[in-house]
Amino acid sequence: MTHRTKLSRIATASAVGLALLLTSCATSDEGSDDGVIDYWLWDSSQQPGYQECAKAFEAQNPELHINFSQYGWDDYWSKLTAGLIADQAPDVFTNHLAKYPQLVDLDVLLELDELETTKDIDDADFQSGLAELWKGQDGHRYGVPKDWDTIAYFYDSRVTDEAGITAEQLNTMDWNPDDGGSFEQIIAHLTVDSNGVRGDEPGFDKDHVKVFGLATGGAGGDNYGQAQWGAYVDSLKDWQILDKNPWGTHFNFDDPEFQKTIGWYFGLAEKGFMPRYDTFNKETGSYQQMASGSAVLGMNGSWMVSTFAALPDIQLEIAPTPIGPSGHRASPFNGLADSVTKFASNPENAGKWVDFMASDECQIIIGEAGVVFPAKESGTKASLEVRKAAGIDTSAFTVHIDEGTTTLQAVTANAADFDALTRPAFEAIYIGQAPVSSLTDLNDQMNRFFELVSD
Repeated sequence: MTHRTKLSRIATASAVGLALLLTSCATSDEGSDDGVIDYWLWDSSQQPGYQECAKAFEAQNPELHINFSQYGWDDYWSKLTAGLIADQAPDVFTNHLAKYPQLVDLDVLLELDELETTKDIDDADFQSGLAELWKGQDGHRYGVPKDWDTIAYFYDSRVTDEAGITAEQLNTMDWNPDDGGSFEQIIAHLTVDSNGVRGDEPGFDKDHVKVFGLATGGAGGDNYGQAQWGAYVDSLKDWQILDKNPWGTHFNFDDPEFQKTIGWYFGLAEKGFMPRYDTFNKETGSYQQMASGSAVLGMNGSWMVSTFAALPDIQLEIAPTPIGPSGHRASPFNGLADSVTKFASNPENAGKWVDFMASDECQIIIGEAGVVFPAKESGTKASLEVRKAAGIDTSAFTVHIDEGTTTLQAVTANAADFDALTRPAFEAIYIGQAPVSSLTDLNDQMNRFFELVSD
């Protein structure tokens, strides 16, 4: 199958549309090796740090220049898809675990272990488990880790103090799918209806809530619940999302304890402790809900620390995910990586830039920018020092690294196809249109897909 035939499948899988397909008819611009390396990323807050890295890189390689392009998340993937179809893709781009398996399948990424400039990259140089995620089923490396993230709850301590909830209580929460544990008790107490009645008090009106104890991050079907229900199901005693990870071939959404947990989680909305599906539009995530005072605990990722910290008139604190039935807390563990496309004008130069971004020099620069936790220990240490100096305690995120309670995000082939199945399935449960038992049918569909693909 040719690149162009394969690439046309991206447009179908990503619902890019006819207009995007028409761009594939445009004249191909293969580019020239003029020393310019086109680099794309979606996070505007990270761009300044990488521009500093680029200055250091260009000082060491005066014949090379990094040309940055930054887009918002949705535009980023649409434009990348269009560029791949039209043979006008960047040389290097920031990649995501939910996206890269499909790109590997479509044969548009270079094997980094085959490039002279990146072949000596060592898995052991990065936080445990990160580098292995970016190796395809063929054993080749398709991405070099740039950062890592875990999940926790952001909150304004003035609000929790007024409610009589202490930091100690928040830092030692536990949960279970039967009664929600102390976690549900806390978010119930933090919930306040339009009459000023708290969620754990007589007369609470769940249909007219002014402040929710827990913000919503959507249904979670598009990311396996990373910032929604992932931390809860990952702290069950005997459950994991796949038979193996990465590259598993059997999902476990039919597990009774998993379904019970999903029922409990979305049931928080029915009780009034978390917004119902239609309370906020999809652009109003946990950050906006907490910032507006509509919710108290905002579950989100470590990449959002600087964003939350910039909120005016707030005493920001961060609480870790609650201890589950397994006896420990858990957090989905994710990490971005840099990849080189097969359309790079000079693959070795592109690889040189990727290798530099993974160096201690660049990782420390990114760490000192204080936006994310870089993938290497040196960068993570620099990030922690900057945050400590700013008075921000990020131990709620790092506790999972220290205690080994991270769980890897699911990595499978045909990720876009599974995304098309999981999004509506979990939304239907959140809305109340389908019972949690419908996840058994979803699971059967997904596992049958594995069988069809392997035939």
